[in-house]
Amino acid sequence: MPDLTPNSSFSLTLRLEIPNRIGMFASVTNAIASCGGNLGQIDLIEQSRQVSIRDITVDAASTEHADNIIQAVKALPVIKVIDVYDRTFNLHRGGKISITSRIQLKSISDLAMAYTPGVGRVCSAIAQNPEEVYNLTIKQNTVAIVTDGSAVLGLGNLGAEASLPVMEGKAMLFKEFAGIDAFPICLATQDTDEIVRAVKNIAPVFGGVNLEDIAAPRCFEIEARLREELNIPVFHDDQHGTAIVTLAALFNALKLVQKPIEQIRIVINGAGAAGVAIAKLLRKAKAKEIWMCDSKGIISTSRNNLTAEKREFAVKPHGNLADAVKDADVFIGVSAPGVLTPEMVKTMAQDAIVFAMANPVPEIQPELVKDDVAIIATGRSDYPNQINNVLAFPGVFRGALDCRAGTITTAMYLEAASAIASLIKPSDLDKEHIIPSVFDERVSSVVAGAVQRAAREEDIARL
Repeated sequence: MPDLTPNSSFSLTLRLEIPNRIGMFASVTNAIASCGGNLGQIDLIEQSRQVSIRDITVDAASTEHADNIIQAVKALPVIKVIDVYDRTFNLHRGGKISITSRIQLKSISDLAMAYTPGVGRVCSAIAQNPEEVYNLTIKQNTVAIVTDGSAVLGLGNLGAEASLPVMEGKAMLFKEFAGIDAFPICLATQDTDEIVRAVKNIAPVFGGVNLEDIAAPRCFEIEARLREELNIPVFHDDQHGTAIVTLAALFNALKLVQKPIEQIRIVINGAGAAGVAIAKLLRKAKAKEIWMCDSKGIISTSRNNLTAEKREFAVKPHGNLADAVKDADVFIGVSAPGVLTPEMVKTMAQDAIVFAMANPVPEIQPELVKDDVAIIATGRSDYPNQINNVLAFPGVFRGALDCRAGTITTAMYLEAASAIASLIKPSDLDKEHIIPSVFDERVSSVVAGAVQRAAREEDIARL
């Protein structure tokens, strides 16, 4: 089911020349409204006695919807469209990140210390004591964001170059929410051995590795091998970031409906990297009954040719998604738009919980089932209860870097999830408030603290 809600990802700015006559500006706003556009900021750029030039920001629901809005305004007889800007493309133009120097070079002596000859002494110190690289270089606060472009968002295998805007955005999130310097590494290979070799070869620069948008099942092997062969934290955010935030939201949702996690049945639709990681973490959190579904239905023991990851969660029942959700307490979707219908939701257990996290269009639109469920969450910012990885990965890496953990463990995931959930006070907990905002400034530091405590308890913190 297509989502027809205007949103900022399809945002336009129209620069218009409008005659200074009564009703002219109203004709513009009426034309936009008649097409279903959502008016935003309006700026006066220039004005004379005869005309005004204004920039009008409009949110659309899709590229086609945006084109319809533009044509509706162009059709107005006395309104001149001077220019149209796609605000999303403009934001990305020239790239979204840059490298800046931490120290200014203002004199010959500054140059002699920062570069040759003074830098030679620092190089020698690191050669004699390799641990000094953490104290004397960027390694202590730098993360590599590594992808092969094989599973970019929900768009599929777009390749290395097309994945770069996502990785730049990820770098921005690291910096904004945890003060971590991160850099995109988009590899022109989708061979497992080559990816592992490449990451190992660049590892001396980085204090940690965030794997991103690598397709399953290849992502599982890549992460496992890098964790075994590197002495820095390796974290596949599509798996574990999603799992941490999902578990945090579920902790609070279950408090509201007063159901213990050990006694509920959970259906996970989507058996890729995120689905498998969520299922594994839920088991560690003491969930007993988990049914997973893929595009062929319930992952059943009667099915042949299951991957190792799917076999781990195979159950005796068989059937399709509709069969799976009947009498289920929780639906967790990390799959595709519109696969869950209102009729299916009506067959779920009383006080059902639905996490429809396909993005940008969820498995079911929340407004279709708001009266049939106790709680609904999505991956989107324009609905309540956004389950967003940015609540997890900045703090996870902040904590791991600060205590110089050599790896990231399941205990850290569980502690991070509990920390995120704890930020919602019992007095604030309700059906539209089960998870903190991504802009809650407490999140990163609370998660970082939880990760450090777990690292020290497991004796893997080197500081």
